[in-house]
Amino acid sequence: MQKSFKESKATLFVVSTPIGNLSDITYRAIEILNSVDMILCEDTRTSSVLLNHYQIKKPLMSYHEFNKLEKEDQIISMLTEGKNLALISDAGTPGISDPGYEIIKRAIDSGFHVVSIPGASAILSALVVSGLIIQPFTFIGFLPKKSSDQKRLLTSYQMRPETLVIYESPMRISNTVKTLFNIFGNRRIVLARELTKTFETIIRTTLSEALMIEHNTKGEYVIILEGQLQQEKTSDLPIEDEVKGHIQSGMTEKDAIKTVAKSRKLPKNDVYKTVKIK
Repeated sequence: MQKSFKESKATLFVVSTPIGNLSDITYRAIEILNSVDMILCEDTRTSSVLLNHYQIKKPLMSYHEFNKLEKEDQIISMLTEGKNLALISDAGTPGISDPGYEIIKRAIDSGFHVVSIPGASAILSALVVSGLIIQPFTFIGFLPKKSSDQKRLLTSYQMRPETLVIYESPMRISNTVKTLFNIFGNRRIVLARELTKTFETIIRTTLSEALMIEHNTKGEYVIILEGQLQQEKTSDLPIEDEVKGHIQSGMTEKDAIKTVAKSRKLPKNDVYKTVKIK
């Protein structure tokens, strides 16, 4: 049991930083960053802009996707020496599609305190202004790079009723919108870009209309996608046609049969036999 503020113990503070606007930092985050012995940064150059703005002068150590494993022992050694550390990412909350999970788990397993200093999050910032159902929602994060892996992952969410949240790079946004339309049909979608910044843009539209938009290729996107509505009925199609449709969207035959069986509440063997008989 961790009693964060009752026991004196070396602590790894997981500190949320602004996702764009430097004013979006909490007083507590500034206090913690000023008090720790070292700050672990995803990119020291990027973090220095924020730290210099608030005149925070602390030693920095790079901790990013490509060196996170080799830095773990050094970080744990510092905690063992009784040093308090802060973990920040380039923007938002560490560990959310950014490095952090591994060292957080290692610190916990090693018996040190891990304390969250909450703040800005692109997920919630986009979700609360989307106009779509806020809860429940599922955060998918960045999609796989391979098209087949994307389709397989997204198809697994096809029948889910909750709102879906996806991160996407500006260079892939157009292709991703096409993939979403092919898999989910014409649902409502919100595309949020450059949140909290000067050129913040929020597009509330449908997938069919989003196909016609010339998307800006600067600034990462948060995609908010409507969940399956009750009136969406794929069961009006013959079972064989529905299975074929899933296969054409990139699913394997096995996954297509499983998806159709789940949506129609049928045994997988019944769907399999129907397809094979055809």
